[in-house]
Amino acid sequence: MKIGIACYPTYGGSGVVATELGLALAERGHQIHFLSYEPPLRLPSLPHLNGVTFHEVRVPPYPLFRYPPYALALASKMVEVVQDTGVELLHVHYAIPHAVSAVLAKEMLGGGVKVVTTLHGTDVTLVGQDKSYLAPTRFGIERSDAVTAVSEHLRAQTDGFLCRNCTIHVIPNFIDTSRYNPERCSETRARFAPRGEKVLMHVSNFRPVKRVGDVVRVFAAVQAETPARLLLVGDGPDLPAAEALAEELGVREHVEVLGQQSSVERLLRAADLFLLPSETESFGLAALEAMACGVPPLVSDVGGLPEVVEDGVSGILCPVGDVGAMAARALELMGDRKAHAAMASAARLRAVERFDRSIGVHAYESLYRELLGA
Repeated sequence: MKIGIACYPTYGGSGVVATELGLALAERGHQIHFLSYEPPLRLPSLPHLNGVTFHEVRVPPYPLFRYPPYALALASKMVEVVQDTGVELLHVHYAIPHAVSAVLAKEMLGGGVKVVTTLHGTDVTLVGQDKSYLAPTRFGIERSDAVTAVSEHLRAQTDGFLCRNCTIHVIPNFIDTSRYNPERCSETRARFAPRGEKVLMHVSNFRPVKRVGDVVRVFAAVQAETPARLLLVGDGPDLPAAEALAEELGVREHVEVLGQQSSVERLLRAADLFLLPSETESFGLAALEAMACGVPPLVSDVGGLPEVVEDGVSGILCPVGDVGAMAARALELMGDRKAHAAMASAARLRAVERFDRSIGVHAYESLYRELLGA
C-alpha cells in the first residue's frame, strides 16, 4: 500500500506514534510518505530508509497573512503527493489541522483517496472544544473515512460530541519493545548517578497539562530523604518555570536538563522511577516507554493512564496534584529493592504483552485494507 502520514514533527505522543507507525509499515513493504513542515524528531536519516519519503510542507511568506495558512499549504501538498506518487490513503495524526486538510485534499482530488484520522487527546479535549475550532474539528473527524482513538477514555470523550455519526475504533498507542528494553548501561548510569543516587526522570513537551511543577516538588521531597537526581527530557513553555522552582526549592544542582533527545530509551534505562503527574493524559506514551525499559512509572490516575498502568503492579497511580502521596509512594518503592524489581518486571511484561508495536501496526494495517478493499 501507498500511505501518506501527516503529523506534528515536535516531541509529543502523536508525532512519535505516527513516525514509529510509518517506519514499521515501511519495514513490512509499504510505501510511506511523511508530510510535515520539518522531519519528525524520531525519523532517522532518510537516505538509509527504504520505502520512506519525507515531503516538506512550505508556507509561502506573504505580507497579507499575519498567521501563515499552514492548513491550506498542507492540503495542497497532500494533493501534490497523491497525484505524483499514487498514495491511496492519508493517515493524519491530531485532528487540527491535519484532518481538515486531508478532507479538503480529498475534495480537491474528487475523491479516491481514503482518510484515516487518529485522535491523540488534546486535539479534541482542549483544542477541539475551543469555540474557535469546534466546528472545523467536528467537520474533519466526521468527514474522515475512519476514525481511531488511542484509548477507551478518549473514545468516550469524543463519541457523540465531536463524532456524532461515526464509529471510533480504539487502537492503543504502541512502541517497539525490542528497542525499548531493560538492558542497562553502566556508563550511562554512572554519568547521572556517580555516587549511587536514585534517578528520577520526566519526559514531555513541558506544557501546563503535564504539571511539571509537581515533578519538581515530588523530586524535592524525595531528595530530602535520600540522595537523588532528576532528569528532565524534552522542551516546552513550562521548562523555565520548572528550573526556577528547582532553584527555589534548593534542588537545582541535582536536576539535569537534557532537552530534546532522539534516543530516549538510552536515558530511560538509567532511571529508577519515571514521573508523569499530568492533569490529564489520553494515553501516556512516555509512561509506556518507561515500562518497556523496566522503569516503574508514577502517574496520575486520570484519563487513559489507568488503561496502561496497573496500580501497585506495573506502576503507581496517584490523585492529580497529591504531591505528598506521590513522594511517599516513590520513597517506599525505591526503598524496597525486591518490590522495585518485581514492579519493573511487571511493567516490562505488560508493555510487551499489551502494547508491542506488532499489535498496533497489525490493527492499523487491517483497517487500511478494509477501507481500500484490499
